[in-house]
Amino acid sequence: MLEAFDLPFMQRALVAVLLLSVAGGLLGAWVVLRRLAFFSHAVGTATFPGLVVAAPWGIAAPLAALGSALLFTAGLTRLIRDPRLGPDGATGLLVVAALALGALLASDVYPAGTGVDQLLFGTLLGLDDADLWLAAAVAAGALVLTLALGRTWLATGFEPQTARTLGVSRARGDWALLAGLAVAVVAMLPAVGALLAATLLVVPAATVRLVARSVPQLLAGSVLLGATEGVVALWFAYELDLPPGPVLALLSGVIFGVVALGQAAAARRPVPVP
Repeated sequence: MLEAFDLPFMQRALVAVLLLSVAGGLLGAWVVLRRLAFFSHAVGTATFPGLVVAAPWGIAAPLAALGSALLFTAGLTRLIRDPRLGPDGATGLLVVAALALGALLASDVYPAGTGVDQLLFGTLLGLDDADLWLAAAVAAGALVLTLALGRTWLATGFEPQTARTLGVSRARGDWALLAGLAVAVVAMLPAVGALLAATLLVVPAATVRLVARSVPQLLAGSVLLGATEGVVALWFAYELDLPPGPVLALLSGVIFGVVALGQAAAARRPVPVP
């Protein structure tokens, strides 16, 4: 198994997976605790139009993706004020619009050289130094945010009245979390693409949430599981000559299903009477 990682492009992919698992695990834990999974998937999809126009317009792909993510977040903030839509309805509406706009731009406006498959699913085996530095910066940022604002996110998410009494600003903490998620998604795009960013941000943390008994366990377990799934997916992709992003998504989903079924079976098991 270790022979596969003797190749330079596999080593770069391995470093990227380990760094992104830190950001994905730490922020992903807060995603599942705060029930922001739909937003995490949506903001990744919303970067698609920005990625399509980045090369033709001469804009760096991360900057274009970040611009799209921030526009999406601003639009969502405005739409959720309408009580007729609700957060999920507004998010779904903007996701469909962003995906449709990206598909239109890629097929009719910039049909040559756009690389839609790469934009949607990433290219984990083709990362450059800039991608690795971005992943490292986001991993460090996720660690700093968790250490600095973890208590705030926990308090405002589960005890909002108590947090307000203690003077904890929910708005400031929520904006920091959403901004951190947006930047993390942008860092994950070169590796797994616009459609699979939630694979690193949501699925490992959702799996660990089924068995974790405390927030520290959830944070550490999410990072460890994300890293393990990433390394195994890389090896499978190399051995089977498959794209790593979809392999990682499939592997993560299978592990989540196995853990969920195991938890359900354990819950149905009769408790022995002493």
